[in-house]
Amino acid sequence: MKIMVVGGGGREHAIIKKLKENPQAEVIYALPGNGGIGMDACCVNVGATDIDGIVAFAKEKAIDFAVVAPDDPLAMGCVDALEAIGIKAFGPVKDAAIIEASKVFAKDLMKKYGIPTAQYEVFTEMEPALEYLETAPIPTVVKADGLALGKGVIIAETREDAKAAVRSMMEEKKFGESGSRVVIEEFLTGPEVSVLSFTDGKTIVPMVSSQDHKRALDGDEGLNTGGMGTVAPNPYYTKEVADRCMEEIFLPTVKAMNQEGRTFKGCLYFGLMLTADGPKVIEYNCRFGDPETQVVLPLLESDLLTIMQAVAEERLAEVEVKFADKSSCCVVMASGGYPVSYEKGFPIEIGQLDDNVDLFIAGAKAGEAASADDGCGASGSTVLLTSGGRVLGVTAVADTLQQAIDDAYRNVEKISFEKAHYRKDIGQRALAAQA
Repeated sequence: MKIMVVGGGGREHAIIKKLKENPQAEVIYALPGNGGIGMDACCVNVGATDIDGIVAFAKEKAIDFAVVAPDDPLAMGCVDALEAIGIKAFGPVKDAAIIEASKVFAKDLMKKYGIPTAQYEVFTEMEPALEYLETAPIPTVVKADGLALGKGVIIAETREDAKAAVRSMMEEKKFGESGSRVVIEEFLTGPEVSVLSFTDGKTIVPMVSSQDHKRALDGDEGLNTGGMGTVAPNPYYTKEVADRCMEEIFLPTVKAMNQEGRTFKGCLYFGLMLTADGPKVIEYNCRFGDPETQVVLPLLESDLLTIMQAVAEERLAEVEVKFADKSSCCVVMASGGYPVSYEKGFPIEIGQLDDNVDLFIAGAKAGEAASADDGCGASGSTVLLTSGGRVLGVTAVADTLQQAIDDAYRNVEKISFEKAHYRKDIGQRALAAQA
């Protein structure tokens, strides 16, 4: 089979490595991929949002199956465009991807169908939003309506911070048109849980739960990032909580999307807060999370390609989805200064990693010393240079969470590049919850 994966980050690298395990995967193309992905797939210089280019490449290469991983191309209708030329694809169509592409849509959907979430108000003009904030409970959460690279959510501790967030979105257009509408919502407290799930619009199969670490610095200090590390499973997500989420959130969401004529097929991500009143939805994503994917997929024992094909063909109930009874930990190594400003182009030195450790490359490009073949599944001689904020993720799988954390950090020490930055406390909250 000829497989195409749209995207070029650590999440896509994790997906590609898992797809490679299927012997039918004759060749995997990554559009655009990155220098590290080039050691496992054929990287093609077509951007993830170049829908016409993606379709043209798929036709030229007679692609058998496609995986559209990032939010932007999904929201732009990449799956619709591929299906229009007869290529089966994993991922929701544009009408369903709106569950992430518009926070207003998602909040209104939950309100209409009684799915538990934070109280909220929607504003299309700045002055009424600022006026509302004069009396709104503080802290509060300000969200840009549209996609904003995971950075369009601001937790405001003061009224001044909340007003500044509104101005940055609506007046200064910090997130472009994504901030033309804002959601101001109740600040929820409790442990956070990420649950990715496979769904074909009829059946929903949650994957192993995980816990992300969004803040840049230890102790959950510093700015919000795309994610500095993850552990799985999340100890707060007990069987009792899982059963309640299935009954009150997961199944109702799938049914609600069907009722709206927006059947969702692909990976539906639930960002949850376990409040004193029970689990509530913080956000939906229309795709695999990053870096949650980097801890969830290494625990998947079933064949990913088989599952994805079943989702696309609406026969998910027929296939087995099984996860190992183990733990995993991913530590993200980032460029110093991320998520604000950082330098690029530093060589990455990678030592011999342990057998239970995977390396998922996010922000790296092939250096000049790389051979001409290195962009297409090379053996590993490629010289990599840093080219992004989050450079790579080191994921260890072990029998216990403590062992997974220890193994991940031991292998982080075998990797170096100038001005590397990573958190030293990934998984500590989860360990405390187990105690």
